[in-house]
Amino acid sequence: MHWDELRRRQPPEGLSHEHWWLAEKLSRRPAISLPLVGTDGPAFWFCQPPLLLQALHEIDFKAGASVLAPEVVTSGATRDRYLLSSLMEEAITSAQMEGAGTTRDVAKDMIRSHRPPRDRSERMILNNFRTMQHIRELRGQPLTPELVLDLHRRVCEETLPEPSDAGRLRPQEKEVVVEDTYGTVFHVPPPARELEKRLEQLCSFANGDTPEVFIHPVLRAIILHFWLAYDHPFCDGNGRTARALFYWAMLNQGYWLFEFISISSAINKARGQYERSFLFSESDDNDLTYFLLAQLKVIQEAIANLHAYLGRKADEISALQRRLEGVVGLNHRQLALLHHALRHAGFRYTVVSHQSSHGVSLQTARTDLQKLASQGFLLPGKDGRREVFRVPENLAAKLPS
Repeated sequence: MHWDELRRRQPPEGLSHEHWWLAEKLSRRPAISLPLVGTDGPAFWFCQPPLLLQALHEIDFKAGASVLAPEVVTSGATRDRYLLSSLMEEAITSAQMEGAGTTRDVAKDMIRSHRPPRDRSERMILNNFRTMQHIRELRGQPLTPELVLDLHRRVCEETLPEPSDAGRLRPQEKEVVVEDTYGTVFHVPPPARELEKRLEQLCSFANGDTPEVFIHPVLRAIILHFWLAYDHPFCDGNGRTARALFYWAMLNQGYWLFEFISISSAINKARGQYERSFLFSESDDNDLTYFLLAQLKVIQEAIANLHAYLGRKADEISALQRRLEGVVGLNHRQLALLHHALRHAGFRYTVVSHQSSHGVSLQTARTDLQKLASQGFLLPGKDGRREVFRVPENLAAKLPS
C-alpha cells in the first residue's frame, strides 16, 4: 500500500500510522536498483512481494514462449484474422487514450478497405496499426536510439502540430510538463539536454546490458514502458511510443502470444489505477513496485480477455458451421464473413477489405465473395468501378435454420 491508502486504514493494535508505515517501508528491502535515475536524484528501484511473483508465474504459464495457444491462433486458417482483429483493437484503443475520436466501426472499415484517413484521429489509428505491424518484424533486433526515434516517427507521422517533431527528441526550447485539463502538474520530466544520454541508457537496459542482476523479462518490458513515459522525450506521442516499446520487448523476449493481446483495452478500463500507479511510484521514494503491480494486473486481464474472446469465437464458428451444414463448400473465410454479416445488415464488403481481413490474394478474395453472392448470401453491385457486395436485409432467412 501507498501511504495515501495506508493512512486511511486502522493500524495494527499498538501501532500508530507512522510506525505501521515504517514497518511497511522496512519490509520492502532489500530491493533491486535500476539504472533509471529520477529527476530528484535517487534511482528507481523495486521489490518483489509474493503478489508480484505470483503474477509473473501466471503470465509465464499462460503466455510464455513455450505456451501452446488455442488451435484458432496457431492454425494458418484463422491466425491472420485473429491477428488483424488484435492489431486493430490495440491501434484504436491506444489512439483513443490519446484523444482520437473515431468510432471502432469507422476505424476498422478504414483499415480493412485501405481507405486513406480523413482526419487526425483516423491518422493516429492508422499509424498505430502500421507501427504494430512493423514491431512484429523487429523481433531479434536490439533496441537502439535510432529505432526508438523511428517508432515515434511512425506513430506520430502527420498528427503533430509541428510535423518536424515526429521522430526527434524534444528540443531544449520545448520543455514540457505532465498536467491535467485544469493545469495541475503531476510530473516534470528530465530536461531536454539529458534526453540523448537517457535514451542510450534505456536501450542498454532494454537489451539486457544493465543492470548486472537478473530482471524477469516481463518486468523489464513494463519498466521500459514506465521509463519512456517518465522521461517524456518527445513533444507528443509518448504514451503510444511507450506502449509500442512494451510490445517490442515482450515479442523480443519470446512472449509470442502478445501478437494477439491488447493491453491498451485493459489499461483504458482502469485508467485511474494506471495513472495513480505512476504517481505512487514517483511520490514514494521512486518505488517502481506500484507501477509493476498495476501493469501485471493489466497484463493478466488482457490475457484473460484474449482467451475469453477466442472461446467465444470458437463457439460462434461452431454454431454457424452447424447452421450451415446444408450449404456445401463454404470455407472458414466465408463462414467468418457470414457471421459478421448476420450482425451488420446492409454492410458492404469489397474485394480489398476481404483480402485485408484474411491475408489472401485479390483473386481468392474475389472468388470468396462471388460464391457467396451466387448463393444469395450477398448482393453484388458497383460503387463506381469498384465491386461491392452488400448484406441483404433478410440474410438470416436465407440461411438454414
